[in-house]
Amino acid sequence: MQNPFGQVITAMVTPFKSDLSVDFEATEKLVNHLIKTGTDTIVVAGTTGESPTLSHEEERELCKFVQKIVQSKIKIVLGAGSNSTRTAIESTKEAEKLGVDGVLSVVPYYNKPSQRGLIEHFGQIAKSTSLPIVLYNIPGRTGINLEPQTVSELAGKHKNIMGYKDATGNLENTTQVIQLTGKDFFVYSGDDSLTLPMLSVGAVGVISVASHIVGNEIKTMINSYFTGKIERAKEIHQKLFLLFKALFKAPNPTCIKATLEIKGICRSDLRPPLVKLTEKELNELKEVMDKTISNELINA
Repeated sequence: MQNPFGQVITAMVTPFKSDLSVDFEATEKLVNHLIKTGTDTIVVAGTTGESPTLSHEEERELCKFVQKIVQSKIKIVLGAGSNSTRTAIESTKEAEKLGVDGVLSVVPYYNKPSQRGLIEHFGQIAKSTSLPIVLYNIPGRTGINLEPQTVSELAGKHKNIMGYKDATGNLENTTQVIQLTGKDFFVYSGDDSLTLPMLSVGAVGVISVASHIVGNEIKTMINSYFTGKIERAKEIHQKLFLLFKALFKAPNPTCIKATLEIKGICRSDLRPPLVKLTEKELNELKEVMDKTISNELINA
């Protein structure tokens, strides 16, 4: 099976106006920017899109708006996860009605279900839809790990569970998931700084934050790896590494929104409880940007 979502999936921020309402004008500018700079698929209303503070109505309106701008030029995946199985099913059904290309479904957070509970949770979601589902494993936020054996069981039972965002930061975990699932199951790095290492053990790409501003560079790194230009891929990884780390010096999406404001794409406003960078933090981020983004890293 061909990978339906490509190599570079951008977990898109949700631009806000100064009154913290959704800024659709800036969203249009951002989406067009992403289309031009290497993004194959956009995740709407994921964690980077501040989904915890978006209402379901805002998520729907944002998704409809992005669909109008994209016009099938790239794919759209909607964040439809929840720590309530019922809510996750409702959101997934709504995503299918909206006509998106797939959903990103996060491991239930805070209530810490067992692996058997996770099989039940994701199994019910899979049965509720014909959409492709990308599982999202991020133990640092959810408090539990979706074990490789559990991923394998889910992928084996439900053919529409076809992808996995690995934000465990653990290459052994990634390797085990790839060993236990078939060639029609697509593993993505959930950490920009681990994209190249994860490619080396079988990942197909990245669900990225940094691709908001260095999407072409990330795409070139991935293509270089897959076409045997390993030294070129390593060079790009090394040059972007400081930026990858700098973008997570504060809770995501604080830093990437600050960077987008510097680039004139959207404001850096965040909904509470997230807060903007301090002046010191912003200056440190600008220093890293000057060392990376301002330089011509990639000759296409």
